[in-house]
Amino acid sequence: MGVKLMDSVESFGLFFQQAKRIFAPLLKIMFRTIDCGALRSTDAGQEVTLCGWIKTIRKFGSITFVDLRDRYGITQLYLNETLTATPDIASLGREYVIQARGKVIERSNKNPHLPTGDIEIEVQELKVLNKSAVPPFTIEEDTDGGEELRMKYRFLDLRREPVKKNLELRYQVSRAVRTFLDKHRFMEVETPMLIKSTPEGARDFVVPSRMHEGQFYALPQSPQLFKQLLMVAGYDRYFQIVKCFRDEDLRADRQPEFTQIDCEMSFVDQEDILNIFEEMAKQVFREVKGLEMNEAFPRMTYDEAMRDYGNDKPDIRFEMKIQHIRSLVQGKGFGIFDEADAIFGIVAPACSEYTRKQIDELTEWVKRPQIGMKGMVYIKCLADGTFKSSVDKFFDETALKQIATSCRAVAGDLIFILAGPLALTRKAISELRLEMGQRLGLRATDHFKPLWVTDFPLFEYDAEEDRYIACHHPFTSPKPEHLAWMHDRSKYADIKANAYDLVLNGTEIGGGSIRIYNREIQEIMFDALGFTREEADEKFGFLLSAFEYGTPPHGGIALGFDRLCALLGGSESIRDFIAFPKNNAGRDMMLDAPGPIDQKQKKELGL
Repeated sequence: MGVKLMDSVESFGLFFQQAKRIFAPLLKIMFRTIDCGALRSTDAGQEVTLCGWIKTIRKFGSITFVDLRDRYGITQLYLNETLTATPDIASLGREYVIQARGKVIERSNKNPHLPTGDIEIEVQELKVLNKSAVPPFTIEEDTDGGEELRMKYRFLDLRREPVKKNLELRYQVSRAVRTFLDKHRFMEVETPMLIKSTPEGARDFVVPSRMHEGQFYALPQSPQLFKQLLMVAGYDRYFQIVKCFRDEDLRADRQPEFTQIDCEMSFVDQEDILNIFEEMAKQVFREVKGLEMNEAFPRMTYDEAMRDYGNDKPDIRFEMKIQHIRSLVQGKGFGIFDEADAIFGIVAPACSEYTRKQIDELTEWVKRPQIGMKGMVYIKCLADGTFKSSVDKFFDETALKQIATSCRAVAGDLIFILAGPLALTRKAISELRLEMGQRLGLRATDHFKPLWVTDFPLFEYDAEEDRYIACHHPFTSPKPEHLAWMHDRSKYADIKANAYDLVLNGTEIGGGSIRIYNREIQEIMFDALGFTREEADEKFGFLLSAFEYGTPPHGGIALGFDRLCALLGGSESIRDFIAFPKNNAGRDMMLDAPGPIDQKQKKELGL
């Protein structure tokens, strides 16, 4: 036994020596032996080969220092013209791609701001792998390039450290999500990109078919129908990090193509879904931000959110809840209040020292077209217990004190009051609350406050079309206790959906529902939305047919992946977290798309 073991050891030794002789020449010609972010003072004395882009060049007589950058970091190169084998150090330029071979040495002037700041490479051989034109903007953290220019040269913008960190964060989020869902037995299933156009709320992007002239595919707004069909097929835990497409007007948190974390589960109720995806969110916070969220996410109904915050995605990083004071202030002879359908107030804490100029500026702010109010009333709760108001003529000290008490304002606070039509005023006071939270530093981007909003309306009335439309989508189930009301049109406004949103810092990052899984109820839903039986069969016949073959109770959620990444990264714009985004006009500045197609293509497509 011992002899056989010795023979094996000797054989392995011979094999290792032969392998070393074979692969040694290959090791010598490797482009790099280590990356630009890996070396530390413990590596001093090693010979290494680095490759990367020249970030900066600094010359001091016959000595040149080069900061070499790759995806992993920056390493300083020390080039002495008497030591370095290179044709012409003076010819080197920023963003040149080079290969440098040399010895790791300790730096005399260490840079504590760099992970590699204790060492540098004493270069013995340098090779230019590719030259670079002068970049149109400086590739630094604080660049001099405007957004349009950087989007045109996005391949250069992606070299900047802040952009790289954003994409690294995006990858961390996707990895955390996949790890969690895999652990909980979800299976990732791809669904088609070329589908049939179906009414889901936004406009479809359509693709003409060459083989079926005059007919069109649509790009999916979401995989909604496919994930429900996967539940019918028995794949009870599905997910997909998937591209979706909506032809909408754009803003900072919208792109024509965006990414969803799309999930569906069978044999679950609302509580099951909220629990598991709350745990997933906590896992993302833990892995990406190092935050432990041990408390359960707060929950709030849609009605509570609208009452206290004026919108269905409240920012609960700060209080400043909306105060309903109409009954308290009407009938006092102040026409604006007396004629108003709604009168709301908010209390700005410790703001009674605001100057008239500051208050006038806020008044102009609420009068902007985006807000739409005609003016604003203020009440200062002064430190001495008295009050100063823009409506002193109509409200005496006692009345002002009653308002302050009703609003739970204390000495030093400032009350802002808006009055007017209900919908407009509620939206305006909500926006004013957020603006004051921003001005008072109460909306820090590194402070995260998630919550669930539940019990949304199932329908909303569209006065322009004189019909009810689905608040979420046509496949959302009503609350079980409201199911009987689906037969009574007069009850539509009161029906609550078995739906829920996940909100983070005033932004909806996910929404879902328990789905309809019974053909009869789905047909009632289509009828309520104004579809004829023929229209329902034409657009959704495949789904209705599937419901006849043993469909399980099911529900799911879709989280806005880009939005989640932006919030975790402290940005308002999802474009910062997409490798190749479109601009506000929906254009790809780098590719110059969309663009025309030639006549041959048009003819083939029958256009």
